[in-house]
Amino acid sequence: MGYVLLAGAIAAEVAATTAMKYSEGFSRLWPSLITVTGYVIAFALLAQTLKTVQIGTAYAIWAGAGTAVIAAIGMIFLGEGLSPAKIAGIVFVIGGVVLLNLGGAH
Repeated sequence: MGYVLLAGAIAAEVAATTAMKYSEGFSRLWPSLITVTGYVIAFALLAQTLKTVQIGTAYAIWAGAGTAVIAAIGMIFLGEGLSPAKIAGIVFVIGGVVLLNLGGAH
């Protein structure tokens, strides 16, 4: 169940970060409200996740998956360029999460 909550936390964080792009510095009401609500939900779900999943594991997955998904959204939907450096960065983030989990973050 902890990993289901973690997936929800990641989805809420990704939605909030995407909405932040459209909030134009918190000058637009609805994207700003989505941003704040999304982060509240994300942290609430992450807190519940920590009841059953170790903090190192949970945070590594949350941060790594969120970073990779946001980078992909930026490239696919927001017109951000794709470069070898960005691809390498995403690979390193995912690799870091895997290494943390394999290396005893449990």
